[in-house]
Amino acid sequence: MLVVVVEDEDLAADYLIGLLNKQTVVPITEIKHLTSVQEMVSFFSTTQASLIFMDIHLGDGKSLEAFTQTNITAPIVFTTAYDDYAIRVFKHFTIDYLLKPFESQDVITALQKYTQIKENFSFYNTAKSIEALESKTLQERFLVNSGHHLKSIESTDVAFFYSEGKNLFLFTINSENYLYKDTLRDISEKLNTEVFFKVNRNYIIHINAIKKIVKHSPQKIELHLKVAHASTKPILVSKFALKNFKIWLDK
Repeated sequence: MLVVVVEDEDLAADYLIGLLNKQTVVPITEIKHLTSVQEMVSFFSTTQASLIFMDIHLGDGKSLEAFTQTNITAPIVFTTAYDDYAIRVFKHFTIDYLLKPFESQDVITALQKYTQIKENFSFYNTAKSIEALESKTLQERFLVNSGHHLKSIESTDVAFFYSEGKNLFLFTINSENYLYKDTLRDISEKLNTEVFFKVNRNYIIHINAIKKIVKHSPQKIELHLKVAHASTKPILVSKFALKNFKIWLDK
């Protein structure tokens, strides 16, 4: 089977291709790597894949733009670092999504889902998911326990979310912190990605909470926050999120 990886960041593409070459769930005969919307349009105008792993943001635009310019009918696993608002749509209508940074088991799970649905796959649902992207709803208030009281915190007052083990904590711009009954993965689906960004597996940070950005190397960026945070360890932007983090800062 032919698998297409749409990813314009070489490090992320090599990582995913390496995982695909090692897996034993499906027999892959060829992996084609595409890096731009232009390459997608050219390739899919003449060739159809068995399965596509597709990043949303490419250097020349969103990969979704290719759907209006050519006929793509293969099942898709979307990969994303900060388009978290789309995740709740994707998980209902497509095979799966991979939220960067992802692990080998995430790829295995996506391939297992592919084997279960490939015979009855219809692109109609994928098309509906793309149409639904702009109809997203965002969470603006977060209910927490404060002693014997309940408190509703506005999203504008949230500095960051921090995950530790099975617990998720909400930190406010006033350095207050509360246990919040959710997971980092699920809460990322409900936030406005214009102002919130998932920088690594432990932190989703509001743009206004960032005090300083320190570039130690091209692949190592550290964030200093305006409020006290939960760990003494430095907050480093995941290497798989670096490109989209810079895009997010430049919006």
